Amino acid sequence: MRLRLTPSEDSYYDLFADSANNLVTASRLLVEIISDGSDREALAEKMRACEHAGDERTHAIMNRLNESFITPFDREDIYRLASNLDDVMDYMEAAADLIVLYQIDHLPKEVVRQVEVLERAAELTAEAMPRLRSMRNLNEYWIEINRLENQADQVYRRLLAKLFGGEYDALTVMKMKEVIEQLEMAADAFEHVANTIESIAVKES
Repeated sequence: MRLRLTPSEDSYYDLFADSANNLVTASRLLVEIISDGSDREALAEKMRACEHAGDERTHAIMNRLNESFITPFDREDIYRLASNLDDVMDYMEAAADLIVLYQIDHLPKEVVRQVEVLERAAELTAEAMPRLRSMRNLNEYWIEINRLENQADQVYRRLLAKLFGGEYDALTVMKMKEVIEQLEMAADAFEHVANTIESIAVKES
């Protein structure tokens, strides 16, 4: 039987939930950014604000970790989970920033599918975070995240084939490749979050 958490320990869960909810906001901003006719510069500014908010939550977790004697689970797992969540945010923000900086007017339709996968992964991650308290009913979460990451890989490979298929000039290929690579790394980072949570759940079971 697990001991009751102290308020100090309990705050970790709130911070992880805040970080995950911030990823949902960021993923929805990405959906808007890749839409034709959107005000991309304004949306990219909102994305940067999300990234700063994510950094603040990550720093709060690290500061809490440095100050805490008792933690709800292994200190290295807390560090790894916070870092993984931060990585997702960084990759999504980078993709948004590159779209604006490179002034990419029209993105391949497969990019929409990439971003849809990220949005769904963000929603599932946010839904899973409250269940860290009990370590129950998490199996379906990490199984579905792994499935989504496999989908993201397939979309990424199709996008690469399209980019190098002769439809685009070399400069456009270089610009788009950087964007889709950041989106692919965000999908990978979501899987790293899920794998970390699975590892925590196994240790705590």
